[in-house]
Amino acid sequence: MGYAKTAILMAAMTALFMGVGYVIGGTGGMLFALIAAGAMNAFTWYGSDKMVLKMHNAQPVIRGDRFGLHDMVADLATGAGMPVPAVYIINEPQPNAFATGRNPQNAAVAVTTGLMQRLSREELAGVIAHELAHIRNHDTAIMTVTATFAGAITMLANFAFLFRGGGDNRPGIGATLAMMFLAPMAAGLVQMAISRTREYAADKAGAEICGHPLWLASALERIQEGAARIDNHAAEAHPATAHMFIINPLHAHKRDSLFATHPATENRIAALRKMAGGQGARPQTQPQTSMASSRIPRTGHRQNAGKQTTRNPWG
Repeated sequence: MGYAKTAILMAAMTALFMGVGYVIGGTGGMLFALIAAGAMNAFTWYGSDKMVLKMHNAQPVIRGDRFGLHDMVADLATGAGMPVPAVYIINEPQPNAFATGRNPQNAAVAVTTGLMQRLSREELAGVIAHELAHIRNHDTAIMTVTATFAGAITMLANFAFLFRGGGDNRPGIGATLAMMFLAPMAAGLVQMAISRTREYAADKAGAEICGHPLWLASALERIQEGAARIDNHAAEAHPATAHMFIINPLHAHKRDSLFATHPATENRIAALRKMAGGQGARPQTQPQTSMASSRIPRTGHRQNAGKQTTRNPWG
């Protein structure tokens, strides 16, 4: 189902891309846009994850790092029956995280330094589990494709008026102006609809992977608090990637709920607390001021009669 959704999404984004091409160059521009979209689809499928990581200046984390981050990701992924994704860290004070990649075999998880500094180990495990759920559900392919195409469509639409030539087969200035506003909006709405519907599913699956819904609920609360007052400069510079993060990083540009890239955090927390059986209290753990001073213990998982189980990795 993940690949089918991605194919449909690519077709929709390609149609938008062709529409902008028609505004710029008429029928010839539309045909050129179709060829360009084919090349972009191929590049997006195989290389957009690397582009997104580069946009946020993400640095790779290798096995055995002094923070234990790679070990945590590897253990949670193994317990979930998944390939271990690549692990990256982003030097941003805002606590946040995202996953990217076209499939579970070619995926990556990226976390900010702010996330590692402000969350407890249990809360961090909940966040990592959420991102692994996105990978397992093939959400990352859809999110990465939308981020790349939305950015390209917005860029072309902004230049549509500047590069529009003359000729009878080209639309009038009214259509050009409409395309300048409607194409980026349509691309953005696709992003938002996908992100909002998939976050709840990833929260649920992530809670199952780490075994403790309240770990993720507490993490979402802390991340929301940090994102509301700390800038994420890379995300502000590349807003088309905002839907990929666990919490919307664009606090500086609040939008109406219709255009929100994420469901309300309080609703997500409420769903997780309900999943935990009505336990509304935050886990009794202290946030870490520095993960360098306390290596994350490895998580433990076991298989029981073919059924996957997860035990407390910190106990």
